[in-house]
Amino acid sequence: MSHTPVRLRRTTAAITAAIASARLEPVLLAVTAAALAGGGVAWLLGAHGAADLVWALGTVAAVIPAVAWVLAALRRGHAGVDLIAVLALGGTLAVGEYLAGSLIALMLATGRTLEAAARRRASHDLRALLEHAPRVARRRTGDEVAAVPLAEVAVGDLLVVGPGEVVPVDGRVESAAAVLDESVLTGESLQVERPRGEPVRSGAVNAGGAFEVRATATERDSTYAGIVRLARQAGAESAPVVRLADRYAAWFLPLTLAVAGLAWLLSGSAVRAVAVLVVATPCPLLLAAPVAVVSGLSRASRLGVVIRDGGALETLGRARTLLLDKTGTLTGGRPRVLDVAAAPGTRPADVLRLAASVDQFSPHVLARAIVETARERGLALPVPADVTEEPGRGATGRVDGHLVSIGRTAPAPGGERPAWAEAVDNRALLDGAAVAWLTVDGRLTGAVLLRDPLRYDAPRTLRHLRTAGIERVLMLTGDRAAPAHEVAAVLGLDGVLAELTPAGKVAAVRDERARAVTVMVGDGVNDAPALAAADVGVAMGARGATASSEAADIVLTTDRVDRLADAVSIAQRARRIAVQSALGGMVMSLAAMAAAAVGLLPPAVGALLQEGIDVAVILNALRALRVDRAARPALTPAAEALVHRFAAEHDDLRDVLDSVRAAADRLSGAPGPDALAAVEETHRLLTERLLPHEYAEEHELYPALAPTLGGPEATATMSRAHTEIERLSRRVATHLELARASGGLAPGQLDDLRSCLYGLNTVLRLHFTQEEENYFTLAP
Repeated sequence: MSHTPVRLRRTTAAITAAIASARLEPVLLAVTAAALAGGGVAWLLGAHGAADLVWALGTVAAVIPAVAWVLAALRRGHAGVDLIAVLALGGTLAVGEYLAGSLIALMLATGRTLEAAARRRASHDLRALLEHAPRVARRRTGDEVAAVPLAEVAVGDLLVVGPGEVVPVDGRVESAAAVLDESVLTGESLQVERPRGEPVRSGAVNAGGAFEVRATATERDSTYAGIVRLARQAGAESAPVVRLADRYAAWFLPLTLAVAGLAWLLSGSAVRAVAVLVVATPCPLLLAAPVAVVSGLSRASRLGVVIRDGGALETLGRARTLLLDKTGTLTGGRPRVLDVAAAPGTRPADVLRLAASVDQFSPHVLARAIVETARERGLALPVPADVTEEPGRGATGRVDGHLVSIGRTAPAPGGERPAWAEAVDNRALLDGAAVAWLTVDGRLTGAVLLRDPLRYDAPRTLRHLRTAGIERVLMLTGDRAAPAHEVAAVLGLDGVLAELTPAGKVAAVRDERARAVTVMVGDGVNDAPALAAADVGVAMGARGATASSEAADIVLTTDRVDRLADAVSIAQRARRIAVQSALGGMVMSLAAMAAAAVGLLPPAVGALLQEGIDVAVILNALRALRVDRAARPALTPAAEALVHRFAAEHDDLRDVLDSVRAAADRLSGAPGPDALAAVEETHRLLTERLLPHEYAEEHELYPALAPTLGGPEATATMSRAHTEIERLSRRVATHLELARASGGLAPGQLDDLRSCLYGLNTVLRLHFTQEEENYFTLAP
């Protein structure tokens, strides 16, 4: 953080220099082009003396700014290889090769102008990010709405956001709903709807009707302000790959002078020495690297990855060790409903509906998760009456005439608990889950298990990172060891350090940095020191401008960890193209130098050749702007729409999975009429909702994904899971037919039916997880 003022001063200086350069380069290009053309006309008219004078003036016009560029580079501590250009220009004047000097002058001006144009194109998205920043907000006071400067907005102000306007600060929706375009923040083009009470982030665009938002942060503390602060610091001037070009120049410059000197010494012709200097003018070396790096920054910004500067991009491309926080990075960072358990005679859906009804007005994180799950499953939530909440205990209210409580529950008298409740306790222990107990009129009726789940995109992300060259992946977390090791086992991590303090994380980062270039990824305030200690710090910054975002070199503005793999691929590609362009230009220049040294290239022809080399390497460097199709398979719009459709259906079918597990549990208890009714209800849900979903996936989604994944064989194992789900469902149906024929479940059916249901539950949950990890994460 202490470096921020220095960085900002450097950024201000760079902006000032860029403005001056933007004015100088077009003028210089016009002057040198006019001098070359004017001299050519004079020469054709037979006025050779006038032609030489005009060409000489064009050469002098380029020498003055070239000397200034060399001195400026020396002041920054760079071995300015523009010195060769200055020597070439001076040499042409000294030996009277005025046409060659004019060509070099035009080449130099053209190269500078091309670089400026390339940088403008490459940084278009970063500039758009800055220009998109809101300046004012419309604040409602009573019945009046007035535009006020953004700096005057305070927490608690009620703001109005009109159609097409940018959300000015972070807040919560006060209207019925808000339809938003968050593509500037996330890179995703789909519009999202935020209902009343949902948080919205500054920078999102209102894609629907006007709505009101209650400010929860000031301008400075809002999401978009944090992103803009990072974007203002983006630039390639200090990128190590640019310094690498200067290191190349450390031997290229003396080599050039040596070849020019030998050519003069051996031939006795100063013209040959000048020709060597002409073709050695190192524009490819100095232009290619910054253009490629800035192009990489631009490409990353389109995906919702804000990179502080080119140095961070280049270092990320060399990284070999990845350190990851757990909560909020590998997991979602907030609890989600894992399962719903119900007492005999009660349906899991009823348990969730009653729990969510009471929790609608609770600010507790578990309460919000329960309400969100109930709404995702389409449950109608009645408005409770007489709601009270006791901190640390839970909420109580009246729903449908019953006294309902949700939260922690007191131990039963004598320590006795129903068998189903003991099973819930055991499962919570095994799964590392929290439990919210539901009581209705004083009777324990159900339970909701909640856990912070693994991100669906985490496994695929880590596979891609290892493919990209990440050799060592560790988890650093302050959480307990047991859940940390469970996550590490699922992801195949190389190691886990659990129950760490912030200082412990910093120590671990320093240990890894001693071995290899290290990237640290985190999202919380406690991760900020570790992010600052790493070679590259990456913050999951989608939820706001936190201390971790401020300390990081890279911020993922969308809440998807797979953007990290995209960023690594972009960084590696940009660095590779930068080095290719710089080295390619140098090799071509060396070949031209050899030809010039033996007299095959006169100065004027050499200048034209060097111009072509400049254009070639700049165009090659701009390849970093293009999408690397190998890094992320591209879905057709139709396939992407299907992915989103079936992902939404997965959320809607969670209650079916809960029902399968609950029916199996009933058979393990008292396999009477209630248990049979539970199995009948489960079979109805399977037949009416789940099996049609699986059939549609098999015949619509999988064929649409096959071209992207390399053919139908890629989905063959998932199709086999569909067959097994259908087989087990038919087996359950057969048991039900036998039970109807005999008036109830026979003892000989129980073991097999229970096995079918538990097996179906396992296959379904594994199948859902595999689809979500491997297929649904393909869509942005």
